[in-house]
Amino acid sequence: LINNSEIVASKGNSEKYGIEELSDGERNALLISANVITAKPGTLIIIDEPEHHLHRSISSPLLSNLFKQRNDCAFIISTHDVELPLDNRDSDTLLIRGCTHNGSNIANWEADLVQSDNPISDDIKRDILGARKKILFVEGNESSLDKTLYSLIFPNISIVPKASCLDVVQTVSSIKKSDALHWISAFGIIDGDGNQRSDTELDELREKGIYALSVYSVESIYYHPNIQELIANRKADILGGDFSDYLEKAKNEAIDSIRESNIEYLAAKVAEKAILKKVSNHLPTRQSIQAKERIDIDKHINVEELFTEECNRLRTAIANKDLMKIISIYPIRESQVLKKICEGLRFQSRDDYERAVRKLLLDKEPEALNIVKSFFESLVNDMNEV
Repeated sequence: LINNSEIVASKGNSEKYGIEELSDGERNALLISANVITAKPGTLIIIDEPEHHLHRSISSPLLSNLFKQRNDCAFIISTHDVELPLDNRDSDTLLIRGCTHNGSNIANWEADLVQSDNPISDDIKRDILGARKKILFVEGNESSLDKTLYSLIFPNISIVPKASCLDVVQTVSSIKKSDALHWISAFGIIDGDGNQRSDTELDELREKGIYALSVYSVESIYYHPNIQELIANRKADILGGDFSDYLEKAKNEAIDSIRESNIEYLAAKVAEKAILKKVSNHLPTRQSIQAKERIDIDKHINVEELFTEECNRLRTAIANKDLMKIISIYPIRESQVLKKICEGLRFQSRDDYERAVRKLLLDKEPEALNIVKSFFESLVNDMNEV
């Protein structure tokens, strides 16, 4: 506001106050706006990292409005804010990944262009902006066990969590089908979910860049008996005693924690995956729907038989004290198994144990790295070939 030839400000219905009372953010917003509004037509305006001077709640709407006000000028915005390009869909985005030097001079830039007219969803743009050229999509969220583990195993690859298996598959497939994203190498890891997929299905997934774990989920890796042994060794060095006693106690307490009700629940979870898979195999195609073909799923699926087989398989593993099979095939995070393993190995909580596993990998313990990488052998080889 101009008041008696002075610039004054007002928030809502507040009293007007002088420019000297503006906050740093308000002052920066005013200076940027003044420079842009008073620029001559045809001016190239460069704004360097506005997020350093303005909160994103201010910088994004401010820039968007300035672009509209001065569509007779060209803008270059240097930013680390990956959301800013999404707020301005009519703008091209140049991803600067690095440069090579010839002495003190820059010889080459490594950059990729995401043009505004590329048919890429906002979700995928958000995934690739700020990421490396190789991206591994995993199940989970930013704080899940998946991302933290895979980030240690694949330190030179961007790890991007997606909500579900379907989200991982769809995102990787979309990137691979997009000519506009030819410079991105996308891969995905999905849970094994009880090893319900056939070898043919696993091969088809790998051809799409999707790799299924050979075990139920990421917990099966954290709590793999060989990983437990390495952890028990370290724990025994600190607390004393024989590490094999720690392991035996952990195994016995974990298996003993599985009651009959747990058996039916865990078996039902795995049987559910098998049943859903069988149902999906009998779903009608578009052609069969148009032909009005009748389908009868019930006669193809014996639910009682599948459930009984799964219960018997779990009971056999319990009787044989086969903790490896139990951990590999069943959703153990939904039982007391993990808690009991941690207690047997003298940890206060699952968080403490899982941090100890990550510490093994951070310390680059060769045996631990080899164990974990063995779950992703073909993925490691395929990513290295790209």
